[in-house]
Amino acid sequence: MKNVETALIHQGNHYNTTKAVATPIFQTSTYLADTDLSAYIEAATATKHPEFYHRHGNPTNSQVAELIAKLENTEDALVLATGMAAISTAILAIVKAGDHIIAQHAHYSGSTLFLKEFLRDYGVEITHVNQTDNNAFEAAIQPNTKLIYVETPSNPNLDITDLTFVGSLGKKHGITTMADNTFASPINQRPSEYGIDIVVHSATKYLGGHSDLTAGVVCGSKEYIERVWRRSLVLGASLSPFDSWLLLRGLKTLALRVRQINENALALAQWLEQSTFIKKISYTGLPTHPQYALARKQMQGFTGMLCIEINGENEAEEFLRAQTILSKLKLFINAASLGGVESLIVHPASMWGSHHSSSQKETSGITRGMLRISVGIEHIDDLIADFQQAFAQL
Repeated sequence: MKNVETALIHQGNHYNTTKAVATPIFQTSTYLADTDLSAYIEAATATKHPEFYHRHGNPTNSQVAELIAKLENTEDALVLATGMAAISTAILAIVKAGDHIIAQHAHYSGSTLFLKEFLRDYGVEITHVNQTDNNAFEAAIQPNTKLIYVETPSNPNLDITDLTFVGSLGKKHGITTMADNTFASPINQRPSEYGIDIVVHSATKYLGGHSDLTAGVVCGSKEYIERVWRRSLVLGASLSPFDSWLLLRGLKTLALRVRQINENALALAQWLEQSTFIKKISYTGLPTHPQYALARKQMQGFTGMLCIEINGENEAEEFLRAQTILSKLKLFINAASLGGVESLIVHPASMWGSHHSSSQKETSGITRGMLRISVGIEHIDDLIADFQQAFAQL
């Protein structure tokens, strides 16, 4: 299957051994064992065996993993219970006490906490760099550097990391590279095509696409995914059968959803850019984005994520105006998460207030007047009209 739209419907269907057109929910924790002990031993020890015990594998999990590996152009994949389960298990399959990781200043807050608190408590050293500065990555390399961990576009400020440079740098120095591709989705960007070794997602977002599940996925070589799977057996973050089924169902419309979201987000960003109520807008599809040329080079679409900073006489007024807009919008729901069919909006400085110090928020570009927007598939005229009526009440 050469085309992604076809793969989304048919890839991995061989795991559905029933006659049902829609893959069933295999709602079971364990499976009837073969009386042949050699077959039982093989099932108990085989990587991701789909019919032994749920923590080891599940037929729907196997189908979803094969499909996402196809989308990300990697050999294999493993689905887990949440995005953070995927990120943490993927990293723990690489590093140990005494190792060093290069990361960015701007990351999803859960990733930042895992890096700065959990890993440091277990003796792993972290260096954070400006992701827009290629030289900073190379300058941060130490003899014990085992992983370069990037996220592009970054959450929430939508900075871009040069994947080709990072992939080449990792191979030059024998360092594993990992990219969080959640904001982009494999419809818009495939990091493996730029030399990145491992791709992780919060599948809760664009891959699921309907705000009705939590899931995560790790994509990479077969050898590496086996290591991640073995880590997952003891960490225990298995994806439930029902959430696995929801994820598979959501993936069938991924290409259609993301393309409509891309179109809506670009149109909304272009409209917002002209508004006098906006001090700054960050959207990778606008020529005013500082890394627009790089975004065009490594992305096939610019995602549904954008950030705006509200205009005001001072920081206090910007904060109050941001609060007013949040309260007056009717279609844009003030809720955490992103990537669903509905449009969402959040105030990052409030959402991550307890996770980031003032200096961390400043380094990550999070201001009190910033709003992060996840554009959905509603009609663009209605989305623009919603902002028009909210601005009219400032």
